Formats: sequence, structure tokens, C-alpha cells
Amino acid sequence: MRRTRFDDWPCPIARTTDLIGDWWTPLVMREAFLGRKRFDEFIDALGIPRAVLTDRLDRLVTEGLLRKVTYEERPPRFEYKLTEKGLAFYDVLAAMWRWGADWQWGDEAPPIKLVDRDTGKEVVPAVVDENTGQRIDVRRLRVRPR
Repeated sequence: MRRTRFDDWPCPIARTTDLIGDWWTPLVMREAFLGRKRFDEFIDALGIPRAVLTDRLDRLVTEGLLRKVTYEERPPRFEYKLTEKGLAFYDVLAAMWRWGADWQWGDEAPPIKLVDRDTGKEVVPAVVDENTGQRIDVRRLRVRPR
């Protein structure tokens, strides 16, 4: 079955879905943020099939979220490092984290939490308007053409 492409749609959500619409891509990016850089580290952490991981890493490199860096010449071995665009993707994962933590565990808290590296205090992601610093409320938003 051929998948529908959304990469030329006039909607940021559609174009982002085109990039991360499969279940492995956000998990590969999560592992990159956790410090995984090498192919076998991703395999070990995710249990992902090698061919699938190869496809996802190639796409993330092509799209500019990761860059492929040689760390060994013979045999050729590579690391995958986050780019500026890739680092900006953490906002997407943080929003997914918050929604999942709020809605996927019922009355219980998830077994893991985000903490500030320096203070050790829990971090609770929220989506805010950069202009006002206020949390976004969908009931107050409209979509308009530019």
C-alpha cells in the first residue's frame, strides 16, 4: 500500500506529519536526544529492524535534522548528530511527552519523568505563545492565510 504524501500541502501540521508520520521517527529522534549517535546504539535501544532504521536515519539526514559524521574509515562507520533543525524538534517531542503523560496513564503518573539537569526538579512541558509567554488555548485561535 502506497502512503499519501503531505510534503507539499499548505499546512505546517501536514508537512510535519509527512516527516514524522510513522511510529519510528519520533522514537529515533528521542534516542538522539538521549545521546545515542551510532547505528547499533539505536538498534539496541529500540529493537528496530536494521532496514527500517537505515531508512529513517537517511530521511532524517536528508531533511536536515541529523548529520552523518564519519568516525571510522575502515570499515566506514558513522555517527548521527543533531543539527540546529534537529534540536528545534525537541519542542515537538516535549508536546508529545506532555500529552502522553497527561492522557495515556489514566490516574497514574508515567514511570519516567523529565527533570532539569541542574536542579533535578521535574519539568512539565507546555506549549506557549512566544509573543506573550501565555499557554496556547485553541479556543482563542484562528487560522488565516498570510
